[in-house]
Amino acid sequence: MYKSGKLKKLPVLFFAGFLALGGLSVSAQTKIPEGNESELYCVNIPIEKVYNAKKGYVVVYRRGVNKLGTAYIPYEWFRSEIQKGILGQLGDGPTQPSLSVFYKEGKFYNVKLYVSKRASHPTWGNLSSAVNLDDRFEGVEELKIQF
Repeated sequence: MYKSGKLKKLPVLFFAGFLALGGLSVSAQTKIPEGNESELYCVNIPIEKVYNAKKGYVVVYRRGVNKLGTAYIPYEWFRSEIQKGILGQLGDGPTQPSLSVFYKEGKFYNVKLYVSKRASHPTWGNLSSAVNLDDRFEGVEELKIQF
C-alpha cells in the first residue's frame, strides 16, 4: 500500500524524539544544596465531609483505609490579620476536596482548606441547628491531625 518506507520509520522517529525530550527534562533538574531545604512541609488529606458550624468548619477527613478523623477549624483563622487558614474554592472538575496542613520546623503553621464552591457538592453537609459545637472552636491555636 505504501511505496516508501518513510511512513514505517515515523513511529521510530517519534519514539526517539520522545526519549530525547525526556532526557532534557531530567538533565534540567538541579540538586538543592544542603542547608537550603524548605522549613515548611505539607500533609495533604482527602476530605469526606465539611460542615458549617456557628464558629467554624467541621472537617471530617480520612485517617487511613477505614478510619475517619474530625478537625475543628475556627472561622477567625481565615481573617487576613490572623491568616492561619486559607480557603480555596474548587471548580466543577473531578478534583477531590482536601485539607493541606503545613508545618514549620515541626510545629503547626497554617492550613489550606480546598472545598467545592457548590453547596450541593456531596462533601458539603448540614448540621442541625440544635447541635452546639462552640466549645470545640474556642482557644484553638493549632490543628492536630490524627493519622
